[in-house]
Amino acid sequence: MSRFRNWISGFVLTCLIALMAVGWLSRETDLPLENRQEVLFWHFWGGRDRAVVNDVVKRFNESQDRFFVRAVAMPGNNLQAKLFLSVTGGDPPDLVNQDDPVLADWATRGVIQPIASVATTTQIHQLDQWMFESARRLSKVNQDYYGICNGLDIRALYYNKTLLDQHGLEPPKTIEELDRIATVLTPDSAAAAEGHYGYLPDSRRLWAWGYVFGGRFYNPQTGQVELDSNPIQQAIRWMASYSQRYGPDNLAAFRQGDQSLPGKSFPLLPAQSDSMVGRYGMIMDGQWRTRDLLDFGRKRKQLGLPSPEFGVCPLPPPPAGRSRAGWVNGNFFVIPTGAECPQGAWEFIQFWIGLNDPELAAKTCAAGGWIPVSQRVVETAEFQQFLIQNPLFAEFVDLASSPNQFPIPAVPGAAMFKRTVESAAYEAMSQPDRPVGPILQQANQRIQQQLQRARAE
Repeated sequence: MSRFRNWISGFVLTCLIALMAVGWLSRETDLPLENRQEVLFWHFWGGRDRAVVNDVVKRFNESQDRFFVRAVAMPGNNLQAKLFLSVTGGDPPDLVNQDDPVLADWATRGVIQPIASVATTTQIHQLDQWMFESARRLSKVNQDYYGICNGLDIRALYYNKTLLDQHGLEPPKTIEELDRIATVLTPDSAAAAEGHYGYLPDSRRLWAWGYVFGGRFYNPQTGQVELDSNPIQQAIRWMASYSQRYGPDNLAAFRQGDQSLPGKSFPLLPAQSDSMVGRYGMIMDGQWRTRDLLDFGRKRKQLGLPSPEFGVCPLPPPPAGRSRAGWVNGNFFVIPTGAECPQGAWEFIQFWIGLNDPELAAKTCAAGGWIPVSQRVVETAEFQQFLIQNPLFAEFVDLASSPNQFPIPAVPGAAMFKRTVESAAYEAMSQPDRPVGPILQQANQRIQQQLQRARAE
């Protein structure tokens, strides 16, 4: 056992040395411009998004002469490990961008510092007034800013308008209308043999439907998990009703087929050139899919083929549910503990989100196809022009301002919270004849116990 401990200690030490070497290489001693403080910025963006990030960095560096941001792409799933090691080794970056539900974990462990350590009281108040409520929820732990959301991800219902028009159907405004459309398009499993379903709930999307049905997964005032509350039980029963109608095995096999699509294509889109209907008539997804629709339309036009028309609408609620509701997540900035230039990091954050100049953020969001975190940015002339050119995207931006968009609760162990909820939803949908209550109660207990352990630590 002692040999094993020695090996582990040696391995960790080696990782620390390697990571510190990366940090030293990233921090150049000869800055491109004299008398500037360097801001080392770690992010995960790649592809065409990386070019947008580099442009923001370039514009910031040219806008002032106090700080110089150096962006370093850190793709992959080990960014958290690298960050923890860099903080432990005493050479962290000055700024990190992340999109996983880790804010509370990092804050509780002391890996990141509160924004109040670099922002003035006036600026904190300005953030409260300036940001969408959904963005504030993604930025706070126990009512304190530990991160700053810089882009929102919203879910809505995409639909094949051409298909709905063929059947004389309108986009759904209520859950009953959604069920009716799904039944008309695919009355039973035999109808699905044609290769598509009107609509199928996804067990991973209980996060969205739970809020739409009027529930909440966690009560921050009492610290109690509410996964087994009546609204969420109603949501999962509704989702499981599709398994009962079509058969859980048939749905599982159909869902598996989504994973084998070429390049993980958006399954709303027709896979065959001579088809006007994809695997679904309607599907829940995020604003980034508008890119897929635009690319699809351009390719069909180049081939001389007709293209179906698509639309987007809010997730339709039941009678006692919430309108314009759903699950939101997004990207956020954090400043690690021990950062050499936290003030420069804060200045760059303000520049990116447009806190002092919304036009700056409008340029960034339009270039990246990102949802702003403030109505002030949405209202700029440049972003309004972007929305005119991208009307489907505009539907998501409108939903971003809704007070009924909720993230995964900002609690220690949020990743475990997320996995347990999705696992319980999958269990209920794959066994639709089982009572929903005990499944959710058991999951609720597991999450509550994990939260209590985290608080005790």
